[in-house]
Amino acid sequence: MRSNRISKLFLTSFLAIAAFAAAPAAAQQPYDGLWQVTVVTKTGSCDARTASTVTVSDGKVTGSGAPVSGTVSSGGLVRVSINGAYANGQLSGNSGSGKWNGASAGVPCSGRWEASRQ
Repeated sequence: MRSNRISKLFLTSFLAIAAFAAAPAAAQQPYDGLWQVTVVTKTGSCDARTASTVTVSDGKVTGSGAPVSGTVSSGGLVRVSINGAYANGQLSGNSGSGKWNGASAGVPCSGRWEASRQ
């Protein structure tokens, strides 16, 4: 009887391990990682040029120091908001670029951004 319990325990453990091993790991998105982003103002009175690092994790964009939120699709399409400014564009491989618009003291600003994977 004890041998039967041990066999059942062993079989249950083996099946649990096999199911765990067969389960896919958390899928990393192709653009996950750290990105250095440079923002250049073309029109308006916003800072002429700023640079910061953002993190893309599971396709979600976050940053430190500013309330950054947004997404990067598996195809590289970027949509982000930062302090009331909005940006969109495209990543491809280890770089990307796009446009942004926002305001400084109520005066509209806009420009371009470029990103490179760190």
